[in-house]
Amino acid sequence: MKLSGALSFLMLASASAFAPSTSNTRVSTSLQSQVTRNPNFGKLIGGYLFPEIGRRRNAYIEENPEMASKIISLGIGDTTQPIPEHILSGLVNSASKLGTKEGYSGYGAEQGMGDLRAKIADKLYNGIIKADEVFVSDGAKCDIMRVQQVFGSGVVTAVQDPSYPVYVDTSVMMGQTGEINKDTNQYDKIVYMPCTAENDFFPDIESSPRADIVYFCSPNNPTGAAATKEQLEHLVKVCKERGSILVFDAAYAPFIRTEGVPKSIFEIEGAREVAMECNSFSKYAGFTGVRLGWTVVPDELTFSDGTRVRDDFNRVMTTAFNGASNIVQGGGLACLDDEGLAEINTLIDYYLENANLLKEAMESIGYDVFGGTDAPYVFVKLPEGKKSWDMFSEILEKAQVVTIPGAGFGPGGEGYLRLSAFAPREVVVEACERLKVAMAN
Repeated sequence: MKLSGALSFLMLASASAFAPSTSNTRVSTSLQSQVTRNPNFGKLIGGYLFPEIGRRRNAYIEENPEMASKIISLGIGDTTQPIPEHILSGLVNSASKLGTKEGYSGYGAEQGMGDLRAKIADKLYNGIIKADEVFVSDGAKCDIMRVQQVFGSGVVTAVQDPSYPVYVDTSVMMGQTGEINKDTNQYDKIVYMPCTAENDFFPDIESSPRADIVYFCSPNNPTGAAATKEQLEHLVKVCKERGSILVFDAAYAPFIRTEGVPKSIFEIEGAREVAMECNSFSKYAGFTGVRLGWTVVPDELTFSDGTRVRDDFNRVMTTAFNGASNIVQGGGLACLDDEGLAEINTLIDYYLENANLLKEAMESIGYDVFGGTDAPYVFVKLPEGKKSWDMFSEILEKAQVVTIPGAGFGPGGEGYLRLSAFAPREVVVEACERLKVAMAN
């Protein structure tokens, strides 16, 4: 009993050694610092889109607790299928090695394990890029902000409209923009490139003002459009003529099944001189919570003074990042084994079948539907005059299905609804039935 008591005392003492003292940490709520808030954050409209969706979902549940168990999410693009066996073994084995003297590893190269960089270049790019041009990270979303840090506040950015909100929000945070224009709901000093059903969701870039940095996502989030080789050739050509840098977001590349549609911008001749590419294992292998991505910055991509962009990107990585987790990179290596690639294909096929079910359901009740073929997103055109946030609320109340209003991706998304195919199959089937009732014209 004495030994037990002593051990308990030591454990409590040990724990308290790491706990902050509460006597000096309380601060009066009336006390404010003398530090001025970053004015760029004051320009941001409300919260980031996906937490806002969660807030509205939770508010609905609070008001209707009896509906909590009925909620179906076709909202945020979060994978739901378990990590496959071979890929999981890579994570498990890497974790186990840390418990042995022979296998333990501490800090690694900030740019990523050499073996993983080489395997990405070989397996995913067929050798059209070099291993030392690959920078392994904790995900494409994080890399977008790192890209912004490289380019700074003095550049003009162009985005597709609608587009993934991160491109615009990080541009605002970096100080590249003016205030929001309340009439257009667009930020001054950002070039918005309209992507509509009329132009096949590919922007008329030649008619758009020149921008220093052009963000482009294919397959696109939210529209689901996958750019053709001819379209990307034109995009690269215009960027080259204008001296712009193209930031190509290829996070949904594995969903491309149509023959001849590029999965990487580096399949386009001349792209190495004007483009960099962000990608991620999140949708490849169910790594949304595991966190592993990469950015490719070719040697040929330079600033106007001839400085290599990759050198500055490397400086950001080595200064503000200690490298992706050793455990996670072991999982990445397993992803790129033949067995892992086969498991990825199975996962992608599963989600694409979900997308097809959603697309067919919407078409069966008379809606015009885009995407869902080479992408996990289905973009539904709403009846004339119907606001996307109103439809979001209506569907949540009538069908208990969470969707994403197109307006959340920019003014160009107004009048559309995005449906995600990342739910489990039985959930997608149930959602289709509910949506056909709630959205029937």
